[in-house]
Amino acid sequence: MLNTWLIAKREYLERVRAKSFLLMTILIPILMGGLVYGAALANGRSSAKRIAVVTQDNQFGIDLKSELEGTKDNKMTVEVVSPPTADTRDILDQKLRNRALDGYIWVTPPTTPHTRPKFEWVPKAKADIITPSLLRPAIRTVLTREGLDNTGMPKPEVDSLLRPVELITKDNGGAFASVYALFFLMYFVILFYGMNVARSIIEEKTSRIFEVLLATIRPEEMMAGKVLGVGAVGLTQIGIWIVAALIIVKAGLIAAGADISITPTQVGYFILFFLLGYILYSSVAAALGAMTSSEQELQQLNMFLMLPLIACSVVILRVVTDSDGIIAKAFSFFPFCTPLIMYVRIAVHQPPMWQIALSIFGLILTILAVLWFASRIYRVGILMYGKKPNLPEILRWLKYS
Repeated sequence: MLNTWLIAKREYLERVRAKSFLLMTILIPILMGGLVYGAALANGRSSAKRIAVVTQDNQFGIDLKSELEGTKDNKMTVEVVSPPTADTRDILDQKLRNRALDGYIWVTPPTTPHTRPKFEWVPKAKADIITPSLLRPAIRTVLTREGLDNTGMPKPEVDSLLRPVELITKDNGGAFASVYALFFLMYFVILFYGMNVARSIIEEKTSRIFEVLLATIRPEEMMAGKVLGVGAVGLTQIGIWIVAALIIVKAGLIAAGADISITPTQVGYFILFFLLGYILYSSVAAALGAMTSSEQELQQLNMFLMLPLIACSVVILRVVTDSDGIIAKAFSFFPFCTPLIMYVRIAVHQPPMWQIALSIFGLILTILAVLWFASRIYRVGILMYGKKPNLPEILRWLKYS
């Protein structure tokens, strides 16, 4: 334990004292905050869409124009073309090519009574999926309004029925933002510091420092020291970010009448799953670093480290919206996804304690198995230079150790 402590202390102090640690601790939150603010600013200042509505029914065109332009979030300028002429489509297509128009809706009257017209949307940009999602409810509202008017219902009653519903919720978005922020914080720190373990091993293999250290320290002690030391650096950085974020966000959001939803229980589970996830992934990274001799070789193998994390980021929205669903449960019990997905489930809606205990138990068993495998790969691989091992050779390393 003394040797492990000395290695961990050396790894920790070497990284914390480096200027890059201070620089990254300050720059990463600034860059992430700037990215979020910039994205919100860009989305908030989007230019108004210019569209045309081509229809035989002039009143329908006027009603649709009023519906689209009257909605604050739509930001559209609508031109009604009624009735269309033989060259209307050619003129509108030319406007699309000249970027004078973002798209047009061509309304074809129904061929049989009591049926809906046919609506064709022709966009300037074929990949535009936002505008159709805004047009569909607007067209549905106009058709419903016309249908109710035809039944003789007074206009005030029609307007009252079609008025948007204001839904009062207990959460103002703070819980959602907190879950996402802590999820991606854990994601990046586990990946970043896990890869730091592998890079540290490659650097020491290149400088042949290992050959000196192995004269007095066992490989298992060296690997454990590196994992603990680098992990402590990550935990220190996370602690600084969380404390700073709580101070800044609390002060800013309270003034705006909002609050951030992070409880002490969530913080405790975050630390627990971060440590377990970091140990798991850094052990895999240590084995990868021992098997390779250069950064290029490591880049080819780091996909094994990234794939489970990428899978977690793909299903995160499904887990947040359905934390007790089959997908959420399956991913939370898969050990390489447990740290991220089970934490999200706990933060959104805490599952039964037996599920949390079972996921932690499975994660610890997986960590022990990975540590057993990684320590044997590490013991032989750190002394292998200039040769990229294949699977049969790695299996022989297990027998050697």
